[in-house]
Amino acid sequence: MLTSYPFIRPKYYWSLIRDLSNFIKSPRPNPSVEKTVKHKVYDTIGLFVIKVVFSITVASLLQFIYEPENLTTTSMTERFDALLLLIVGGLVLPTFEEITFRLSLKFKPTYFALTSGAFTYYVLTKAVFKSRLSLIDDTFWSRVIIAIIFGLIVYGVSSGKGIKLIPQRSWQKHFRLIYYLSCISFAWLHIFNFEISPINLLWLPLLTLPQLFSATIAGYTRVAFGFEYPLLVHMSTNILFIGLTFLPIG
Repeated sequence: MLTSYPFIRPKYYWSLIRDLSNFIKSPRPNPSVEKTVKHKVYDTIGLFVIKVVFSITVASLLQFIYEPENLTTTSMTERFDALLLLIVGGLVLPTFEEITFRLSLKFKPTYFALTSGAFTYYVLTKAVFKSRLSLIDDTFWSRVIIAIIFGLIVYGVSSGKGIKLIPQRSWQKHFRLIYYLSCISFAWLHIFNFEISPINLLWLPLLTLPQLFSATIAGYTRVAFGFEYPLLVHMSTNILFIGLTFLPIG
């Protein structure tokens, strides 16, 4: 029932913003969040609403100031039909990005290996081979194989006897820095969605502001609620905005 968490009441959203702000100011790897699954779902939906309103507001303002072409969106719409675009952009890529930037906020050797492999693929694709994450070209299997090998090496090192607890303790000790870096790297790596030019680099903080805000929410919900919550929000956001492009006004 909505009497406990009324989505139509501003106070509810203010409470979510307060909880999120407190976490951003002082990130903790194990925040004391005592909520039922139902309340976690409600809070996730509430944060999703806040995220969408913020993203639309920033995007609308940027249209009047500076709006470079999103090369990733253009590339995907040219390569995929509507259904495949929804599957790749709304399901596959959000899963990949959440593994890359959020999964290891809760440290486990398996999580760390998956994140390391995915991040390696991300960097190889964007920075080294100048390709697209979803593009199967001549470099695709090279990127995949290198990422898998690196992930396996990381798993072997981080799960080895005698040092297994060292990275976990270090993760706990430096969690604040790790959280901030995950947010900034997620946001700023989206600059590769645009042409790499001096003007776009100058506008980097504003162009990627929606992604930065999304990352703070995703990091908070991942640590406080679980991995599935930011994943579902990420998927829902992408599906919503991809769906809007199918409309005449899109």
